[in-house]
Amino acid sequence: MAEEENYDFDVIVVGGGIAGMVCAYLLAQEGREVLLIERGVEPGSKNLSGGVFYCRVMEEIFPNFVEEAPVERRITRNCLSFMNPGSFVNVDYWDSRLADPVNAVTVLRAKFDPWLAEKCEEAGVAVMPGIKVDELISEDGRFVGVRAGDDELRARVVVAADGVNSFISRYAGIRAKEPTNNLAVGVKSVIQLGEEKIRDRFNLTGDEGAAYAIVGDCTEGVGGGGFMYTNKDSVSIGVVVRLDDLAAKGKSSSDLHDHFLSHPAIAPFIEGGELLEYGCHLVAEGGQRMQHDLVRSGLVVIGDAAGFTLNTGFTVRGMDLAAGSARAAAKVINEAIEAGDYSQEYLERYIDEYNSTYVGKDMATYAKAPDFLENEEMYGQVGELVAEVLFGVYNLDLTPRRHLVPLAKDALKQSGLKIRRLAKIGMQAVRAM
Repeated sequence: MAEEENYDFDVIVVGGGIAGMVCAYLLAQEGREVLLIERGVEPGSKNLSGGVFYCRVMEEIFPNFVEEAPVERRITRNCLSFMNPGSFVNVDYWDSRLADPVNAVTVLRAKFDPWLAEKCEEAGVAVMPGIKVDELISEDGRFVGVRAGDDELRARVVVAADGVNSFISRYAGIRAKEPTNNLAVGVKSVIQLGEEKIRDRFNLTGDEGAAYAIVGDCTEGVGGGGFMYTNKDSVSIGVVVRLDDLAAKGKSSSDLHDHFLSHPAIAPFIEGGELLEYGCHLVAEGGQRMQHDLVRSGLVVIGDAAGFTLNTGFTVRGMDLAAGSARAAAKVINEAIEAGDYSQEYLERYIDEYNSTYVGKDMATYAKAPDFLENEEMYGQVGELVAEVLFGVYNLDLTPRRHLVPLAKDALKQSGLKIRRLAKIGMQAVRAM
């Protein structure tokens, strides 16, 4: 066991994403000596563009967050869409109540993460970018620090916040490589259009924003979906597809991305835009089943490294869950330091803490969502059925109109879906959502 005087820091946080920086900031606010190690040249340099950030947790951590942070737009319109090769069915939901208090914003991580790192430094966190952690230091069955090259740095507690492929967790032997059905690959472009075109094309005013969640032909039948959301003067757009289904169907994620952007319902949104950024990254997709083995003596796993990402079909959440898990970890780690107890038994209070908040409760509520989203019919037949019913309603071809029920029955017959199968999918949706 390391002697008290041999500790270089109270806490070492590995990973300068939102989870790592929020955890480091909160601990520094409590007067703890915190080192934040980030492999990139600066926080945010390895992150792809950004996303929709459900930000009320950040308003609690950073009062006046929306006004001070470099956010892009405030999301007041949410569109759920079924995309078919020749049709596009939208549920377009706008609500002024989502603007006050602000429910969600879009962020570009290359701008947002440096701001968050600055907040950490102001709180007293030692931010060390450009450093790759090679391994953990273990003594007497407890993790007491990290090695980076020839350097050893010791701490009472190490926090693994190093992303979905968490090397730290795997090195510790507590989390094996995730199976591919728990992972997805996201391919994203950021396309600059200018503020005026953003407002005109997406029917927005002021700093309002829109977010689209799309399923169907955007992934050509591969499990996953498309997304499109507005930044201040650009659009972030792309696809997220399950790794296992992508391999099984022999598709290319970059080809699916290009196919989506060229769809006749999508192309007009981005016509004439300039490509600013393009890339891909892994995404946690397993939901609650990824929350296991998150604590060892002297070690806590948070954020994406702990699988705190949630795709409900309506929303895709990661950043708010990362911040929430970081807040839970910081609270328990601070209490552990006060108690002088860094054992696994004590640090497992972190699990109780996040389970008592929206983080654990939402992961439990949507625990069945990943299984529901594995229904192949969601990526073709369901959307085509909806479009066929609506075509029958709106296609006034001078033949006599039919009541909706027989119209829907004929559309169901043409789709190849059996009523029993559709009912089962419906019941799964009710239970999952």
